[in-house]
Amino acid sequence: MNIKYLDLIDQTYYFPQEEFDLKENNLFFHGIDLMELIQTYGTPLKFTYLPKISENIQRAKSWFNKAIENHQYKGTYNYCYCTKSSHFQHILNEALKNDIHIETSSAFDIDIVEKLQKTGRINKNTYILCNGFKRNQYVNNIARLINNGHENCIPIIDNYEEIDLLCKATTKEFKIGIRIASEEEPKFEFYTSRLGIGYKNIVPFYEDQIKNNEQIELKMLHFFINTGIKDNAYYWNELLKCLKVYIKLKRICPSLDSLNIGGGFPIKNSLQFDYDYQYMADEIINQINIACQEAKVPVPHIFTEFGSFTVGESGGAVYEVLYQKQQNDREKWNMIDSSFITTLPDTWAINKRFIMLAINRWNDEYERVLLGGLTCDSDDYYNSEQNLNAIYLPKYKKDKPLYIGFFNTGAYQESIGGFGGLQHCLIPSPKHILIDKDKEGKLTTTLFREQQNTNEFLKILGYDK
Repeated sequence: MNIKYLDLIDQTYYFPQEEFDLKENNLFFHGIDLMELIQTYGTPLKFTYLPKISENIQRAKSWFNKAIENHQYKGTYNYCYCTKSSHFQHILNEALKNDIHIETSSAFDIDIVEKLQKTGRINKNTYILCNGFKRNQYVNNIARLINNGHENCIPIIDNYEEIDLLCKATTKEFKIGIRIASEEEPKFEFYTSRLGIGYKNIVPFYEDQIKNNEQIELKMLHFFINTGIKDNAYYWNELLKCLKVYIKLKRICPSLDSLNIGGGFPIKNSLQFDYDYQYMADEIINQINIACQEAKVPVPHIFTEFGSFTVGESGGAVYEVLYQKQQNDREKWNMIDSSFITTLPDTWAINKRFIMLAINRWNDEYERVLLGGLTCDSDDYYNSEQNLNAIYLPKYKKDKPLYIGFFNTGAYQESIGGFGGLQHCLIPSPKHILIDKDKEGKLTTTLFREQQNTNEFLKILGYDK
């Protein structure tokens, strides 16, 4: 009878997988000995495996460039990173090794861009696409970038007032894009995105505010849907509607030459994950090519904005199971040494799934459990709803420590969790480790941030002034 945790994983999934392997009953992730990491730094901890960022960028570039070659597409492909997924310097430094561009969403993003310019990570050929609803400081920061000579700073117009605001703040001519307010998936509580300008209003908007304004030049149409890039009728229908707007606008606006199809490539959230990235890139390029050829207009240069896809699969979180509580005859609660609400807030906020695996004791018998966090909040848990399937782990034994890992957690969790700030029930943010490779390909680890301490909390709360 197959009763070991290893047997369960082996009969449920194809294992090992590209990033996961097992050595001496302990889990390895991209060659990282996770037990060695635990023994060196303790738990709870978070880590970022930096080489995965470059790997995913290069993968996406190869998919789109191959599609462009296959379809003899006359435009170029440009990869942008959405900084809102993770603003950390080590993330941007790694991403910018790969000749990419930047998408921003708020005023302080521009300050980061300027810091990156000073260090030579960004130059004036780097596209800075400024999304989001713009007021005061954001407008002024964008204008400062333009006034200082960054000609490839392209504010993406989100509402009818932004052109006037930007024109008043700038002293130079500049390029702009327009964001389309896409129609949401039928299951949404509203029909149209709050972001951007409606399909039917874009051409009149161009005629009214852009066509005769000598200070601005329309270069880009921006298209994005919340569900991401999926091979379903909803995505293809919205893409075709976007292309109709692009064609109609291109016929009256010769300067328009770029189409930003936004982001939305998914990341691996289970060991059963299956997504044909090459097919989707190929079909997107094919659909754009066909639509433009039939309309007899030049094809646009393609921009994508990948945030989660860029950084998500680089991250992980490691916890120890501290104790097991048997609350009734069916439910066993494994209590971790941290909090899901504070360290993986998307598990609590949107029932987001991450890959969850035991790190050690794979040769032990397994049991069905629920996972609980340390806060006194009833929502601080991770169960089958988030995990898609029931959670099974090696049996809890007081004298045999059990460690678990959550993987592909690198996007948004630190920002949403309030990195370095107050945490629910004052549960401290865990230590954070950066993992890289040296010139010989050997793994290196660096402590980026220690676990929060009492003094940090007291200072934030005003007790230590």
